[in-house]
Amino acid sequence: MTHTTTRRLALDGTAQDLLFRQAHTVDRFTGEPVTDETVRAVHDLVRNGPTAFNQQPLRLWLLRSPESRERLARHLTRGNREKTLRAPLTALLAVDTDFHLRLPEQFPQFPGASDLFTGERGKRERSARFNGALQAAYFIIGIRAAGLAAGPMSGFDEDGVDREFFPDGALSALLLVNIGRPAPDGARARGPRLGYDEIRTTL
Repeated sequence: MTHTTTRRLALDGTAQDLLFRQAHTVDRFTGEPVTDETVRAVHDLVRNGPTAFNQQPLRLWLLRSPESRERLARHLTRGNREKTLRAPLTALLAVDTDFHLRLPEQFPQFPGASDLFTGERGKRERSARFNGALQAAYFIIGIRAAGLAAGPMSGFDEDGVDREFFPDGALSALLLVNIGRPAPDGARARGPRLGYDEIRTTL
C-alpha cells in the first residue's frame, strides 16, 4: 500500500523508501568494499546542504587499514568495537574549530563573517559542532542515496580519539559512521517514532 505522504511530496515513493522508510541503522555488512569514488560522489551531493554562513567545519577521515581501525577500536565501547572492526569502511567525522578562517571564500556576500568568530573559541566550537552535525546528517542521507547503509555511532571516548588522531588540537571528533552493503540480518528493528501531532505546535 502506498504511504499516505508519498503523493504529497515531490520526491517519488521509491526514493522516499530508499532514504527513509526502508533505510535502517546497520550493524553488520557484507564484505563488499566501499570505493573512494563512491564516497566522493556522496560528498559532492551532500556538500550542498545548508549551514550557517555556509560554514563547512566537517572533516572526513576514512579509516581503511587494519592499523587505523585498531587505533580507533581501543577508544570504543565493546559493542561498537566489534562491529567497527568488521565493517568495510569506517568514517571518522570531525570538526575544524578554525573553520572561520575560510569563511571569506565560502561566504563572500558577508566579508565580515569571520570576524564574528575571531577570538571567541567557545562560540566557534559550539558553531562547529552544530553545523558539523548538520553536515553529518546530510552525509548519512547521502550514503543511503548511494544504495549503501550507515551505522552511525557516538559510543566512543571523544578525548581519547582526539588524542589518538588529532593531537595538535586542530580537529575534534564528532561521530563515527560504519559504511557498507547491509548483511541480510544486519539491520536492527526500527524503534518507535513520535507522530506529527506529538511534536507539532501551531501558534
